[in-house]
Amino acid sequence: MQEATTRLKRSEAQTVYSPNPETNLRSVMVLGATGLVGGECLRLLAEDDSVGRIVVLTRRRVGSLDAVPKVQQHVVDFDRLTAHARLFAVDQIFCALGTTQRKTPGKHRYRVIDFLYPITAAHLGIEKGASHYLVVSAVGASSRSLFFYNRLKGELEDALKALPYRSVTIIQPSVLKGERAEPRTSEKLAWKLAFLTPAKYKPVEGASVARALVLAARANQRGIRVIPNREIEAATPQ
Repeated sequence: MQEATTRLKRSEAQTVYSPNPETNLRSVMVLGATGLVGGECLRLLAEDDSVGRIVVLTRRRVGSLDAVPKVQQHVVDFDRLTAHARLFAVDQIFCALGTTQRKTPGKHRYRVIDFLYPITAAHLGIEKGASHYLVVSAVGASSRSLFFYNRLKGELEDALKALPYRSVTIIQPSVLKGERAEPRTSEKLAWKLAFLTPAKYKPVEGASVARALVLAARANQRGIRVIPNREIEAATPQ
C-alpha cells in the first residue's frame, strides 16, 4: 500500500462500498461512540442507506444507543478486547478512542487507551476479515516527536500502516470544536484564539472530522490515506 494525503471529493460521497453481495450493505464497528467525533460518526452511519449493521462497543450500557437504528450495543472490558474477538467480524472499523491528560495523568494508562486499545482492535479486525480501518489521530503526530501525545499518535499511525488492511484512513485534526458532555477549558481557549492560529493548526469542527471519515469509508479507496487538519473542512462538502 502506498501512503497518500488525499482530499475527499464530492463525487466520492456517491461511491458506496458493498462488500456483501447478498445484502449489498456494509457492516461497521464504532469505537468511542460516546465521544464528540465517534458520536457524530454513529449518527451519520445510522442515516447511511449503505450501512446495514453498526456494532458499538461501550464500557457500560448507554440507554440512548438502544434507540439508534441498526446499532448492536455490546458492553465489554476494553482491557480484555481479545475475549470479544467475534464482534470484530465487520467490514469497516471506525476508531475514535482517546483520553485526556486530566482524566488520565499516568503515561502508562494513557498509552493503554490511546495506543493499545486501537491497535488491538485493528489486529482483531484483520483476524475477523475487516478490510478498512479508520482512525482519529492528531495534527503533529510523529513517532519522532519530542511531545508524548504526538509521539504516541505517531507510533499508532506507524503500527496501523504496517498491518495488511486493504484500506487505512488516518485523520489528523487539531483542537476539536463541538459540544461535549464534559467541556474542556483548553479547547475553549483555543477556539477563541483561532484567528491567530496558522491554518495547519486551526481548531476544526468535530462534526467535520466525522463527516470526512464517513465519506472516506463510503469511497473505500485502496491504500493508506492521510487527511491533515488543514484539509478536513474542504473534504466535507455539505
